[in-house]
Amino acid sequence: MNVTLHDTTLRDGEQAAGVAFTLTEKVAIAEALVAAGITEIEAGTPAMGRDECEAIRAMAPLGAKLTGWGRMCHEDFTACAKLPLTRINLSIPASDQQLENKVGKPRSWALEQIRIWIPRARDLGFTVTLGMEDSSRADAAFLAELAATAQEAGADRIRYADTLGLHDPFSTFERIATLRQATPLDIEIHAHDDLGLATANTLAAIRAGATHVNTTVNGLGERAGNAALEEIAVALKTLFNDEAGLRLTRLPALAQLVALAARRPVTPQQPGIGSGVFLHESGIHVDGLMKDPANYQVVDPAWLGRHHEWQLGKHSGSQSVIRFCADNGLYIDRNTAQELLPRLRRFASQYKRAPEFSELRSWIGEAHLEMGTH
Repeated sequence: MNVTLHDTTLRDGEQAAGVAFTLTEKVAIAEALVAAGITEIEAGTPAMGRDECEAIRAMAPLGAKLTGWGRMCHEDFTACAKLPLTRINLSIPASDQQLENKVGKPRSWALEQIRIWIPRARDLGFTVTLGMEDSSRADAAFLAELAATAQEAGADRIRYADTLGLHDPFSTFERIATLRQATPLDIEIHAHDDLGLATANTLAAIRAGATHVNTTVNGLGERAGNAALEEIAVALKTLFNDEAGLRLTRLPALAQLVALAARRPVTPQQPGIGSGVFLHESGIHVDGLMKDPANYQVVDPAWLGRHHEWQLGKHSGSQSVIRFCADNGLYIDRNTAQELLPRLRRFASQYKRAPEFSELRSWIGEAHLEMGTH
């Protein structure tokens, strides 16, 4: 696929309301990102001040290419210019909605800002991304004009930002394909998850010609968050057999690190890394997996350094009970397992949890008494 993942956990991810990383946490997250194979990190917003700049300097020795985010203004530009950044993302509103109602400027102003600020960044030795804020509500012809102006000014990449997360995969594909035809520049997709479609929209953008992908660990970010690194990674591996240079086995630990720093726990069903995504209860599924994992497996847990696990519950079958007991050194026959199922289902419904092995062993003893066995 020839796609580069450009992670923005430390910039857009940290913008999630109530999330604030310390310098130590930022460096640890950056180190873990690099260990997982991420080569490009949007390290922060230098204009936020000394602490942000200090964190960026501390990340520099880790080896990733660092990007600073800034607006096209003296304050942001000056802050970026003092730091060991490889790239600057210079952001400007692209939609008439934001040009008129956020900055009160015409389209011509945006084009002029690009002509002024991108050459200045290039003169300082930075590569430049033009960040087109609110691209998804911008006129397609104006996006092409922004891209052409950015190319003339010296940028090598544009960021298509679905700032409000309002695209679906079909509109994303159409918009990126149109932009791909209009410009030779690299295209970076920046998808938000307000409709739960950030991962789908990102994959659609890749199919349409996007070369770079913004992600955040655990989908952290503004409002409903961004495209999740682990979801994109698993999807690329599963659908295209492309690991995008990532070490997938590092992702679960990275996710837990960010979850702890952000005080945002990983949900059990979070794709790839949640505690429940390789945990099985349904008797039909457990039986099928035991016969051949391909019966119910599309994502191999080994990719992520994990494995399938079994849990007893309301939907378990006799094979699940037999397997669970055997895994704990106790061997029972099918009749005993069948006798246990009604007790198991009542227990799960009442207590909302799986039984402990000691509880199951007690039921087995009672079942043997009722069946007249030892």
